[in-house]
Amino acid sequence: MTAEVRERLEKAWRGEIVAGAVYDLIARRMPEREAEILRRMAEAEGSHRRRLEQRMSELDIPIPDPASVRLPMWLRLQARVAPIDRLLAAREAAEDDEVDDLYKRSTGDAQTDQILRQIRKEERSHSLAVQEIRSGSSDGARGGETSGEPPPVAVPGARARLDRILGREKWHQTGGGWISGAIYGANDGLAAVFGIVAGVSGATGGSSSVLTAGLAGAIASALSMATGAFLAERSEAEVVAANVERERQEIAEHPEEEKEELSLFYQLKGIDEHTADQLAEQLARQPDAMLKVLAAEEFGVAEHQGDPTQAALAAGISTGLGAIVPVVPFMITSGTTAIVAAAVVSLVAHFLVGAAKSLVTLRTWWAAGGEMTLAGIIVGGATYLVGLALPT
Repeated sequence: MTAEVRERLEKAWRGEIVAGAVYDLIARRMPEREAEILRRMAEAEGSHRRRLEQRMSELDIPIPDPASVRLPMWLRLQARVAPIDRLLAAREAAEDDEVDDLYKRSTGDAQTDQILRQIRKEERSHSLAVQEIRSGSSDGARGGETSGEPPPVAVPGARARLDRILGREKWHQTGGGWISGAIYGANDGLAAVFGIVAGVSGATGGSSSVLTAGLAGAIASALSMATGAFLAERSEAEVVAANVERERQEIAEHPEEEKEELSLFYQLKGIDEHTADQLAEQLARQPDAMLKVLAAEEFGVAEHQGDPTQAALAAGISTGLGAIVPVVPFMITSGTTAIVAAAVVSLVAHFLVGAAKSLVTLRTWWAAGGEMTLAGIIVGGATYLVGLALPT
């Protein structure tokens, strides 16, 4: 046994534990059909781990306690709040990276290489299954996520034909959630009011005018974001309702084309053409059921789930909290002391908000926080210099 064999086995073993845990966390947020696929993939990762443990035992490599492999807290938070599509994209990329890094290169030990090759094939299948879930064709992934075989091939020409039908229907739109809105609200409020505070501080030397301007800016930012989020969420609900109503009209006016469209969706999931046509024919006898299926397939939802009031509160409160940070020092003191204190607390807040954004963007927290801090330095420094140049 070489050091390379030991290192690769241990690294692959830890990777399987992490992958299984991430799949399990994502599955808790998915519809039952897709969640079942991810749970089976998590079970497959456990099977990989046991095969690696068997080989490690044969080579007298101590097997660590699985409990010692813990997901980083930040990764757990991302798995709970980040957009599902981004999580799946990150997992797909991770599967591909693991295949390249752990399973392609030879270790010099034939038996270990054989095990790694077998796992490599199944890991590649996992990546394909994740692609299928992201594309909405999760049924097609069922056959391959644990067996090592790729998902079934869709009926030739189905995607082109479906794209041709959907190309006529340009009115589909989708939206996001309130969590990312709250994070970006805090970001906007902090950046905007920090700029106001820095500019007025430069112009007045940190007088009481900074407190007045900062509070006015914080209140205005919070109210603006709250009303904007409320209107945006309500508009999105109206768009979804309009989409569903338009789809209802499509079913009434072009029933045969809509049945073909539904059949093509099923074919893209790996169902044979005859069965897909039968399913579409059966659903066509129940227009309401057909409407729900087509709405879900074409633009993700059959009805809007967002709450305008919740979105308004999340955006308004988060913006207000972010905006008030640069103002707090001027509630306590004034002059140079307040200016320095406001700069320090604001830049710290910039870093924290930037790190929080990584929960949504899936970037590393320190890179996102550092980028946000640099942006704060630029905004604060530029507006302070502008304030110094302005007449008072």
